[in-house]
Amino acid sequence: MAGSVSALLPDGRLHLHEGPIDLVIGLEGTRPAVAEARARATAAFEGLLAGLVAELPLLRAPLGADPPAVRGPVARRMVAAVWPYRTGFITPMAAVAGAVAEEVLAAIAGVPGLGTAHVNNGGDIALHLAPGEALRIGLVRSLEAAVPEGLVRIAAADPVRGIATSGWQGRSFSRGIADAVTVLAATAAEADAAATVIANAVDAVHPAVRRVPASSLDPDSDLGELPVTIGVGPLPAAVVEDALDAGEAVAERLVQRGLVVAALLAVGDATRAVGPPRLTDTAP
Repeated sequence: MAGSVSALLPDGRLHLHEGPIDLVIGLEGTRPAVAEARARATAAFEGLLAGLVAELPLLRAPLGADPPAVRGPVARRMVAAVWPYRTGFITPMAAVAGAVAEEVLAAIAGVPGLGTAHVNNGGDIALHLAPGEALRIGLVRSLEAAVPEGLVRIAAADPVRGIATSGWQGRSFSRGIADAVTVLAATAAEADAAATVIANAVDAVHPAVRRVPASSLDPDSDLGELPVTIGVGPLPAAVVEDALDAGEAVAERLVQRGLVVAALLAVGDATRAVGPPRLTDTAP
C-alpha cells in the first residue's frame, strides 16, 4: 500500500487520497479553524484504509442474525447503517463510502470557529453546519454525466447531515436500473446504505437491461454471483414508471421508519421525489 496523499486544490479544498478512497473536503470558517480542521482531517485519514482492509472478510459478508464483530470505528458505522436492512441481502460494504466521509467529518466537526464543512467521498457527502449556517448541494440525474442539474439547500436546522447517490452507472455495482438515486439522511453512512437499497429496488426485467454476475466484474465483490446491471437501453415509458413506482414505495417506507429524510429517483428523464417539498425542490 503506497500510503495516503494530502494536497490542497487550487480553490482551497483539501484532497485526501489512498487506494479507492478519494476525499474532497470543503471548509469555511476562521483562518485558524480551517487550518486546524485540515490538520485533523489529515490525521484522521492516516491509517483509515488499513483499518478497513483488516476487517474486509467481515465487511464483505452478508448480514446474518447477529451483527458482525467488527472493531474499527468506520466498520462499526458501516454495520450500524446497514443493520436496518438485514432482512434482505446486504453487506456492510453498502455503507463504506458514506461511513468513511462521516468518520473524517467527525474528526473536524468540533473545531471552534468552523462554520461549515463537507467531506465528499465520490458523491457520498458528510456535512457539518454550525447554527445558522447552510450549504447548497448539487444534485445529478445521471451518474454517467455527473453534472449537477439542480441544487438543494441544507440548513443547520434540517435533520440532514448526510447525502449519498447510487445508480447503475456509479463506481459501485447496482442491481437496479436507476440512473441516480440521491438520499438525504441524518448521517452519510445511513444515506449511503439507503441509496443502495432504493436504487436496487428501481428495477425492471426487460431485454434492454443487461446484467452479469458481480463476480465476473470483480472477483472480490461482496455481491458474489448476484446479477448487477451493466447496461440499460431504451425502455418503454410504462416499464420506467413501474420501476420508479417500486423504488418510490421503498423510499416512502424508509421515510416513515425515520431512516431517510428525502430521496430523489431518476431513470432517464423520469424522476420521483419523496420527502419534504423544500428538500426535494431541486431548483437550478
